[in-house]
This record gives sequence, structure tokens and C-alpha cells, in this order.
Amino acid sequence: MLKKNRSTPNTAVIPVLYYPDVREAVEWLTTALPFTLRLRNSDTRCQLSHGNGAIIVAKPGVHANAAPSTQQSPAAHSVTLRVTAIDELFGRAKAAGARVLAEPADHMYGERQCSFLDPWGHPWTLSETIFDSDPADWGGELLVE
Repeated sequence: MLKKNRSTPNTAVIPVLYYPDVREAVEWLTTALPFTLRLRNSDTRCQLSHGNGAIIVAKPGVHANAAPSTQQSPAAHSVTLRVTAIDELFGRAKAAGARVLAEPADHMYGERQCSFLDPWGHPWTLSETIFDSDPADWGGELLVE
């Protein structure tokens, strides 16, 4: 069990996404996607939450000892958000300037998904469960539940 700390999201994995303008990125992410601003550390770092997950939005290279990975291309990662009302959220993202990679579509593994790039080139996938799928039905192998 994780210890409670009001200064950090109560989730075990917290990706850090780098944007040149943190305030602008937070505004876009909380308008186009279902994120809520949780904590503003400064103009260079904020925490956002969605359901039981969280991300940190940070400005790259702020600290002299910043890891070289903060300077990597935004496409060096992809983030998937599990959501409800995927078609509505996809419409919001498109209206806010997202570049569509894949329109919402149903998949054999029980998810309706779409993909897009935010205005800074970060790839996002929205995924909504439409039915409970046994992985064995589509060639997967569930190893841990």
C-alpha cells in the first residue's frame, strides 16, 4: 500500500510529459481531454489527474542536471487514456486542434479506440471498453489478473 502524500498523486505510475509551455499545455489537456489540474508546482511543472491515474506536465531541461530524455521527441512515447464517451472526447480533441491518426473504431478485444497527436506532437489513444473480451478469443494470453 502506498503512503498518502498530498503533494503527489495517489497512483503507482506517473508519466512525465514534456511541453515547451506548461500553462498552455495544461489548458489544452484540461479542455480537450478529461484531465483535471491537481497541483501547480510552478510555471514549469503541474500534476494532472484522470480517474485513478495521473501525469506530470513539465518544461524540458529546466534543471541543469535534467536527463537527456527530456529533450527527446514527443513521439518517443504514447499515452492511452481509458475513458467513457469516447466519441464526445474525440470530437473535443479534434475541435481543440488535435491531428487525427485514427478515427474511433471498435476492436475485437472489447475496446473502441481512436488516436491523435496533440498540438505539440504527443501521441494519445483514447480507449473505451465496449464489452468484456476473453483474450483467448483473439489470440492473447492472460498471464495475471
